[in-house]
Amino acid sequence: MKIMAVCGSGLGSSFMVEMNIKKVLKKLDINAEVTHADLASATPDQADLFVMTKDLAASSGIPNDKLVILNNIIDINDLEAKLVEYFAKH
Repeated sequence: MKIMAVCGSGLGSSFMVEMNIKKVLKKLDINAEVTHADLASATPDQADLFVMTKDLAASSGIPNDKLVILNNIIDINDLEAKLVEYFAKH
């Protein structure tokens, strides 16, 4: 599985989310390749799952079934809850 963290313009916040995703996946004992990119570079074929904020998701062009939408990019508990929910459904 490939997971991509996406931010609006730069790569700093998406890199931070990438690191948090890796922490959560390790805790959940799930193996996945995790990368990061800016919104303009992210295309639906690049990953199985995309993690981004609601404001980006609306204009991303990524199908909803491939999205995990965060309320707050620095809240690792929110990230963990959303990933657990995603993996429970898929």
